[in-house]
Order: sequence, then C-alpha cells, then structure tokens
Amino acid sequence: MVKLIVGSRGTGKTKKLIEQVQQAAKVSKGHVVCIEKGDSLRFDLSYHIRLIDIEEYGVKGPEAYYGFIAGLLAGNYDITEIFGDATFKILCGKDCKDMEVLADFVQRLNSLTQNNDVTITLTVSCAPEEIPERIREFMQ
Repeated sequence: MVKLIVGSRGTGKTKKLIEQVQQAAKVSKGHVVCIEKGDSLRFDLSYHIRLIDIEEYGVKGPEAYYGFIAGLLAGNYDITEIFGDATFKILCGKDCKDMEVLADFVQRLNSLTQNNDVTITLTVSCAPEEIPERIREFMQ
C-alpha cells in the first residue's frame, strides 16, 4: 500500500511524517525505514528506525529511487514500513514538480507493495488539487 502526505511547503508534512514514523516503530513487528534527502531528521527519530540519507547513495530520478526501494525490500523481508521525505527533490530535482513522473512512480510502488506486506508513505510538496486524478486515492 502507498500513502501520500500532500501539502504545500510549510504545511507540516514532515512533522506528520515524523509522528507516523515514531508510531510505526512502536507497533511494527518488523523494521521501519525512513528515507530522507540530507540528515535533518537524525535527531527527531528513535534509534530503532533505520534512517537513510539518500544522498549518500547517489540516488536521483524515479528509476533509481524505485530500484533503491525495491532493493531494500529484496534485501530485508522484515521491512513493514518505508517512509520517504522530499519525494520531488529525489525524483526530479530541487524545484521540479513533474506530476506525471510522480504518478507513474506511485503506481509502480503500489504494484511493488502488492507482492510485499509493506506500506510506503511519501511526503509530496504541492497543493492537494495538483495531484493527478489517477493517484488521488493514495492521499491521506
């Protein structure tokens, strides 16, 4: 299952993500992973959560990001939750908001989660009405 936390810049998406990550770590019977761009969440999350700075791995673009997540799941079947912050920055760069790239990426991730018992939650920095119709069902 894929979930999207959607909102314009400064609307509290990352704060909501942190709350959900912490809650998942308390109740999960497996591993919880949080992917971010940079290391700004380092002091906000419990040490029980696997925090990954995507910049350390040179991941840029939707194909690389999808492959990275698929690789995480292939390498550790105990992952129950994956959280990702700054989705657009990872998918297409700092000031890019390509909605079709996002929609294709989310649909591919959703197909991936059908074969695994995992939930992937991503923050998306845009107005909710900008989200393409075909992926609105994933908005929280």
